[in-house]
Amino acid sequence: MTKVICSKCMSVHDNEGGLNCPNCHAHKKHLYDFSNSDTYLRKEAHRILQDRKIVGLQGLVGGLQCVVINTETRHWTNAIQELLQNTGVSYKESFQTQDKKVCVLGQKDSADILIQQRIDPKEKNPFAVFNQHPKSMHLPNTRLETYVYETNDIGKYVDIQRNRGVSFLSQEIEHNDGFSFIQTQPSMYTGNSIGFIQWHTRQRTYMSDKANRFHDVLKQPIEPFKKNINYIDHAATRVKAEHRDQAIIEFMELTNYTFDFAIYVKMFNSITNVARLSDKDFAMVFTSGVTPFISLQESGPTEKFIYNYGPRTHHLAFQTDHIEDTFSLLKQRGTGFLIDLVGSPEEGLKQTFTVPSDNTLLVNEYIHRYGDFDGFFTKSNVTLLTESTEKQ
Repeated sequence: MTKVICSKCMSVHDNEGGLNCPNCHAHKKHLYDFSNSDTYLRKEAHRILQDRKIVGLQGLVGGLQCVVINTETRHWTNAIQELLQNTGVSYKESFQTQDKKVCVLGQKDSADILIQQRIDPKEKNPFAVFNQHPKSMHLPNTRLETYVYETNDIGKYVDIQRNRGVSFLSQEIEHNDGFSFIQTQPSMYTGNSIGFIQWHTRQRTYMSDKANRFHDVLKQPIEPFKKNINYIDHAATRVKAEHRDQAIIEFMELTNYTFDFAIYVKMFNSITNVARLSDKDFAMVFTSGVTPFISLQESGPTEKFIYNYGPRTHHLAFQTDHIEDTFSLLKQRGTGFLIDLVGSPEEGLKQTFTVPSDNTLLVNEYIHRYGDFDGFFTKSNVTLLTESTEKQ
């Protein structure tokens, strides 16, 4: 029997003679064959582009400014040191607020990485519910929580989105001398929050007016390969098959991104979906199953990952020069990998995945696109990388 998905409530159920949705009773015209084809998604992407212009959102949200990774207190320093050792980032600043301790890492022409820990263990963590899965529950506060994008008018943005039903973690925008900030409630589809920052000065610091600066004693490694590892190229979030469309639609409605393309790897029941702001900006990738999880024995690597870790960001991808030498040097110093380098200059790119971090649960991807390659991914690479996540 064919399964259908309701575009109103996103429930998936068997099609019993073309009846209305049994969950929300939406008319049958809102039911689509649940094959996760791009037909419905492209239709919605066109609608969203039109809606942005009508309500005044077009151009209000720019590029990615930073990602916020929260760790357990005991892993905070190790998480920072690990990123300093395995990527091209350098230490920028560290500070403490009333409830958080934050270290900022960054490099030229790239979004920053904020590593934070919650100081009060009794503080309610709105992301904790997404971490209660077999292979993530031992780190109940650990995940990449927030993607922060620039806006040129945060007040206007929040007013428009609140009128459209968007919920934020705070009632008021946080205003500081250097910036104003707000973030959404975590998404039920991705477990991620989307933050928005409006800068007020050229000297950009994430330290609020009430925060206290401090200097941690951190080892700044001098590794020969660090200069090869550059900006954050993209990030990939794993979502359930039945939430694939809604996760991407939600992201497009909060940002100025749009759905670009999808690569189907049917042999592993997986879809890699790419949303772009432009071909020069950070890209957001959503990976889902084609069909929902069945069991650990029958399902593919993507659904197994979500079963074990919950919906979450799987990896950060760093653009990497001299990728063969960089890969070799990383291996020599003990970095573990899920897969060897895949791809070739003839195919246009090379990529690899590290094993997930014990401190952040994130995988690092290193990616290099060769000069005349005008694509983003290749199906052969996506297939091999998808298969490698089976090892997690």
